[in-house]
Amino acid sequence: MTGGGRAFVTGISGQDGRYLAERLLGEGVEVHALAHDLEPLPDLPGVELHRGDLTAVEEVRALLVDLAPDEVYNLAALSSVARSWEEPDLTARVNGLAAAGLLESALQVQDKLGRPVRFVQASSAEIFGQPDRSPQDESTPVRPVNPYGAAKAYAHLMVDVYRRRDLHAVSAILYNHESPHRPPEFVTRKITSTVAAIAHGRAETLALGNLEARRDWGWAPDYVDAMVRAVRADVPRDYVVATGVSRSVRDFVAAAFARAGISDWQPLVSVDPEFVRPADPTELVGDASRARTLLGWSPTVGFDELVGRMVDADLARD
Repeated sequence: MTGGGRAFVTGISGQDGRYLAERLLGEGVEVHALAHDLEPLPDLPGVELHRGDLTAVEEVRALLVDLAPDEVYNLAALSSVARSWEEPDLTARVNGLAAAGLLESALQVQDKLGRPVRFVQASSAEIFGQPDRSPQDESTPVRPVNPYGAAKAYAHLMVDVYRRRDLHAVSAILYNHESPHRPPEFVTRKITSTVAAIAHGRAETLALGNLEARRDWGWAPDYVDAMVRAVRADVPRDYVVATGVSRSVRDFVAAAFARAGISDWQPLVSVDPEFVRPADPTELVGDASRARTLLGWSPTVGFDELVGRMVDADLARD
């Protein structure tokens, strides 16, 4: 769809939404985005913003029918696993039911216009929960262990349901991906912002949960690129989007302090049980062979540079 067309994006205020909007605008795509009534409007010149609530399915459907987009990117979600334990019902509505409503809306637009509408669902490695294999790929059984993963799993499965109804729908199973636009409530941004504060003398310690928890961390713009490639592929398929390398929270902390020029960081870090998840998944590391082979996609930014870019941005903010 490069050089024209219209896209509809949810979750525009998140890091992925920002990078996606910039990418699409650069291609000459007309970008419309849904922004929740309670969230601040992102500063994204060129994006046509529409206020609304994704869970108000009929209102969003009317908007989608009116806009008649060529591509729909559903990035919206309550993205905190910890919050999903506090508000499982809201998580189910936003991350699960609203996604199903958007799929149905896209199909109705397609049927009305008589032309294809392409749909991508931003899924999550959390749908695998405690996987029986490592690394995980598209055939790994879906068995989430928290409300966030369960809601995402429902949306993920609904993508296949609508694909069988001839909607060009894909599910991008995104592993952890980071950037300087990550909100501070996420552990990665908490690490880099606190390390920057320590380097500037404004903080003394960094309190975290399980330092041995392991994740497959990638660079957010790379993952946005994978979603665009996936939704524009000739055949709609699901794709694991990951680096294939697992790192611990401790590794992330060490890389962040190293970028800030602090070598003896262990005395500056404490473990607080308050930050340990009720059910932390076992090691999640993805096998993105399908994306590499069929989409020509691969990560462009390594782990140390990813962490370094986040630290540099936080140092510059102080």
